[in-house]
Amino acid sequence: MPHGVGPRHVKIMILALLLFLHAPATWAGEKVVMTLGDSLTAGYGLPAADGFVAQLQAALSKRGRQVLVRNGSVSGDTTSGGRARLAWTLSGRVDLVILELGANDGLRGVDPAVTRANLDAMLAALNQARIPVLLAGMLAPPNLGPEYGKAFNAIYPELARRHGITLYPFFLDGVAAKPGLNQHDGLHPNKAGVKVIVAAMTPYVLDLLDR
Repeated sequence: MPHGVGPRHVKIMILALLLFLHAPATWAGEKVVMTLGDSLTAGYGLPAADGFVAQLQAALSKRGRQVLVRNGSVSGDTTSGGRARLAWTLSGRVDLVILELGANDGLRGVDPAVTRANLDAMLAALNQARIPVLLAGMLAPPNLGPEYGKAFNAIYPELARRHGITLYPFFLDGVAAKPGLNQHDGLHPNKAGVKVIVAAMTPYVLDLLDR
């Protein structure tokens, strides 16, 4: 064993090799779209084929686009969690990031100033890396009161203007509070709900990929 390389380092190198070998292959001309989000884009409660990543992939393929949509989302993640794993998530080729975080911040009543700072830092890092971003907006739960809602809801449009990026105003637009489009918990879209979201968001994704 080389000097200074212990069992822990060997395990890390083996894990890195396995991740590389099992990573989806890309081909010349294919672009990579990465979701950086929480359970809404991770596909919580749904078969993989019914989740946001798979449905967006299908929508783009149907339009003849050579695009690979990768799942960089983690159920339960907050903006703090997303910020902490940003560099790891973006390892490898990424041509567009769909940044969908903040829903869990709102559910947990996180200080909007913290949410704003985390998203601001992530957008700055993505801008520095010259990776285009589609920022998916969120709305605060109404039970947290108007003051919290005003501060939270202003985060996304203000950051989109500040960083000069494209904003999808509300990720759950047309789906939130509609029982037929959500799972039994009333928070996560079902297959039909995801279809509505993907249909509305796909034009935004295509526009950014074509720029």
